[in-house]
Amino acid sequence: MAGPDYQANQEKNDLLQILAAQGVEFLLSGQEKVSPIICAGKMICLFFSANWCRPCRTFTPLLVQLYNTLQKRDEKLEIIFISLDHDKNEFEQYLQTMPWLAAPYDTELQKQLCDKYHVDRIPSFVPLCGDGISKQDDLIGFIEDYGAEAFPFTRKRRQELKAMDRAKRVEGRLEDLLGNRGLNYVISRHGGKFISLQTPISQLVGKTIGLYFGAYWSPPSRSFTAKLSKVYKEIMDKTEDHSLEVILVSTDRNLVEFKLNVADMPWLAIPYEDESQQELYRIFDVKTIPTLVLIGADGKPASENGRGLVCLYGAEAFPFTEERIEELEAAVKKEGEELASKVEDIKHEHVLKLELAKAYVCDFCKRQGRFWAFSCDACDYDLHPSCVHLISNV
Repeated sequence: MAGPDYQANQEKNDLLQILAAQGVEFLLSGQEKVSPIICAGKMICLFFSANWCRPCRTFTPLLVQLYNTLQKRDEKLEIIFISLDHDKNEFEQYLQTMPWLAAPYDTELQKQLCDKYHVDRIPSFVPLCGDGISKQDDLIGFIEDYGAEAFPFTRKRRQELKAMDRAKRVEGRLEDLLGNRGLNYVISRHGGKFISLQTPISQLVGKTIGLYFGAYWSPPSRSFTAKLSKVYKEIMDKTEDHSLEVILVSTDRNLVEFKLNVADMPWLAIPYEDESQQELYRIFDVKTIPTLVLIGADGKPASENGRGLVCLYGAEAFPFTEERIEELEAAVKKEGEELASKVEDIKHEHVLKLELAKAYVCDFCKRQGRFWAFSCDACDYDLHPSCVHLISNV
């Protein structure tokens, strides 16, 4: 069976044959024409993209950063841009943003290469190597997640990086999780002014940690910040050793937003310039904000649904262990078993049934309720269980 090196050489030969068949005798390097021989001995990757494509324009700067980093490391890599622009002017304008090579603008060449490498969407990044990650395996997303560390873009490399992330997530070493970029501290504001105070990560070991993924530009994040602040203060007031710490993992768009965000928070934050923030989003697969990931006192993940636990149980959920959540769930279940399955309200025409509800507003006392409610199937009408007795005595 042919090995990866043989397959890689075959892919390169196929590319050269396609170029020759189209009469392409040179590649473009900026304004210069260079021979395809310049790619000899290098790993070749084809970048299918276009100036009119917004995702392409978003991805290109990330690829430029990756390419420049690998060039400084003297990695044997060459990228060839295959344009799917609508005309030559768009192609030339887009090419100015790229430090790598490009095939001359040729619509027939575009079609042949897209057919050869099964490109049906852009941006697409195709490494010509035997063990390369396929388009179906989302190589673009892999590069977005790992940057230059994704090189040489093989399945083996992806497995290695995924294993490293998994180890950071589950092995319980807070210093490795938060301090892997050389910064061994988090920060907090001082008083009403943004004067960052450094707290060594080593001082957080042995505490329950909440990694709060959020941003000032996100209204749901600002709303949850207010809720979490209240719960955080309740927990800190009732625990003498202050065994909880929350750490902001920001996606704020600039330092000004970051400072505004931190100003509303009584807890810690990863420094704005610390690249480990992006890594934490990847390690815990955070796709939406706000998200609260809880790490137990042993350094191991306790829950990735901290937001739900805080909204449902408030400070009572602390220390957010599996045992504590089971206790709360059992208490809620017992409360429901002690209530009637149906009741009648003299102020409402329908029978009310007992239902489990995360949150509602009682139509009698007008206060918010949670867990159990007596609700009407036909109307938007809910009662606190404690208000049923009150109504029966009206």
